[in-house]
Amino acid sequence: MTPKETPGRPGSGLPRTAPLAMVETAFLASTASLLWIASFYLGLTPFLRLFFPLPLALAYLRWGRRAGWMTLVTTTLLLAVLMGPPRGLVYICRYGFLGVALGYFWRSGRGWGLTVAVGTVLSTVGFFAQIALLSLLSGEDLWVYVVNQVSQLLANLLDFFGILAQPQPLWISVGMLATVAGFSVLYVAVVQVVAWVLLERLGPHPMAAPPAWVQVILGLE
Repeated sequence: MTPKETPGRPGSGLPRTAPLAMVETAFLASTASLLWIASFYLGLTPFLRLFFPLPLALAYLRWGRRAGWMTLVTTTLLLAVLMGPPRGLVYICRYGFLGVALGYFWRSGRGWGLTVAVGTVLSTVGFFAQIALLSLLSGEDLWVYVVNQVSQLLANLLDFFGILAQPQPLWISVGMLATVAGFSVLYVAVVQVVAWVLLERLGPHPMAAPPAWVQVILGLE
């Protein structure tokens, strides 16, 4: 999964794998763009969002840092042309940096705990950046909607446990952060599992094996 560079023609200054790296970078950038476009226009986001960061991560995994960032830039430019700059920026916020980070951790063989932890932070920050960006572009305060949803959730929890109290602003802030972080942990962990299963079928790769309890859940032990 990580090809080694071999010398090219004398005087060319390029390794033989350079054209292959450029072709794969373009292909993976196109794949990421098509996934994003299909999810938006066909309403397939719940099914496709697990694959949004994978093309960028695979580019980094196979060809290294330069290819990973080039794939991110190319994907952003494609989305900016096809859907407008705001959609390209939203992709960067939510899945672009996450994909590059996952590719780095997979290529270096880092453990699942560290990978999921860093991925969770990036996904959480990306969510809030997306809300801020969409609020700025739409001229509406989307934070109000998020806060109302979290407030309702906390009110239901307090009512369920029989606690007669109203959610305080601090509780709402903590609850909002905990909710987003919780979904981010689940999302990054599932993406990690999906990627590992796919890479196992493709052949040898540097991605670290999942913990024993994950392998038990997957039926590998």
